[in-house]
Amino acid sequence: MTDASKPTQRRLEQAILSLLDQRVGRSICPSDAARAVYDGDDEGWRDLMDSARRAAARLAAAGEVEIAQRGHTVDPDDARGPVRIRRPQ
Repeated sequence: MTDASKPTQRRLEQAILSLLDQRVGRSICPSDAARAVYDGDDEGWRDLMDSARRAAARLAAAGEVEIAQRGHTVDPDDARGPVRIRRPQ
């Protein structure tokens, strides 16, 4: 799998922020952003999952979001398995 293009990466970042604005006080899954950006009608959004996690990591580094596992903030580089994305608490 290749990395998503820069425009797709930017769209993923925008989707993450937009979804969080719509779900005030709640978290989202990287798959929510991948589904929002994917243009097809099948399971192709799964190909964007790694890119969505990287987009979330960039936003976390900028202080715009936090990456969480089991309710605790984690370093995106150390996170293994399912994560949630939320606004900083």
